[in-house]
Amino acid sequence: MTVFSELRMRPATAARRGWDASTTARLAVAGVVIFTLLVGANLATPLYPLLQAKLGITALDVTVAFSAYVLALVATLMLTGHWSDHIGRRAALVLAVLVGLAGGSVFATADSLLALSAGRALQGIAVALATGASSAALRELLPSRPEWASRFTLLASAGGVAAGPAIGGVLSLLPGPTSTPYYLHSFLLAALLVPLYLLKARPAISQAAGPQPLKVLAPRRPSVSRAALGSFWLASAVGFLSFAVFGFCLSLAPGYFAQIVHADSRPLIGLLAGLTLGSSALSQLLAVRGSFVVPAGLAVLGASVLLIAAAAAWSGPWLLILASITAGIGQGIAFRTVFNDVAGKVEAARHAQIISTVYVITYLGSAFPVIGLGLAAAAFGLQAAVAGFVVLCSIAAFTLAAVTLRTALRRRS
Repeated sequence: MTVFSELRMRPATAARRGWDASTTARLAVAGVVIFTLLVGANLATPLYPLLQAKLGITALDVTVAFSAYVLALVATLMLTGHWSDHIGRRAALVLAVLVGLAGGSVFATADSLLALSAGRALQGIAVALATGASSAALRELLPSRPEWASRFTLLASAGGVAAGPAIGGVLSLLPGPTSTPYYLHSFLLAALLVPLYLLKARPAISQAAGPQPLKVLAPRRPSVSRAALGSFWLASAVGFLSFAVFGFCLSLAPGYFAQIVHADSRPLIGLLAGLTLGSSALSQLLAVRGSFVVPAGLAVLGASVLLIAAAAAWSGPWLLILASITAGIGQGIAFRTVFNDVAGKVEAARHAQIISTVYVITYLGSAFPVIGLGLAAAAFGLQAAVAGFVVLCSIAAFTLAAVTLRTALRRRS
């Protein structure tokens, strides 16, 4: 089946020769696509100070551009979260890569806040198209190991978001610091189209029927079974909080961290900005189990974000590093557990749609709280705004920890 016949939701008339890849290779392709797209979406983190100087934009404008990515991602997840069920996982990933190429090109040549926001929005659309498809593909490839499917999903996602700032900081040392990273990234994305095109795709799980097959692509109101409802809302709440913290790390944190470490090295600032997400990604490899994993992880997250503010007050770079690492570990363990719980309770035919809906709420955490942080920074200064922001995040984390602890104690009694 060709990509074009998949997009038209029509079976190929003859068997197509192609790369009949192994399960391991298919896992790698699905993971690498979402990883690479997220790297591209976060290359800009250490570049924002350069873009502010180049385009004459403010810290609030930076949060607007960042939020354009998040809002486009959220809207696309809501509208297209179920598409890969009908056009196939491979076709959805091809679309994602093509849109990602367009977004990188627009961002690399942006000469205004509007163009910057447009490039970020296209990157958000690309990530959204790949999110549900890659998650569902990983689960289908590991039907007897859903927990590892969830781990690979979060490892690829958090790993891509963490690697983006670090790679962007290093590549910004090359000539054309605000454009060269995107040209190189576009080359990698274009290279990914080769294995995706050659791959012998598996049929979509929901074949379209009737004279108007495109009707199945119309937006749907998400619904969750009663058995998975509690898990769905808990995963969404933990995800929202997590991405509020991540959104700060990926938008205004470079300027904030530079004040703490008294340095303006873009590779160093990019590494620090991605530290929380990197430790979150690596925590997916930890085999931590137990009834109290979620409340413990959330409590660690709550304490750690407070220490980030303390690091600024005490000018402690090592405290900043420690707090960033422990925040990522606590978040990673807690979110993995609740994400795996809801993924295991959702039927396979609706996995992409429901997981996409979890991500809709999760990614909103990187939009509205971050815009609020930008407004507060403009009114009260960056340090005061961040201090208030981390206190609110800490309160939310400890509240969720208390709720999940009570649930865990009730189950054990």
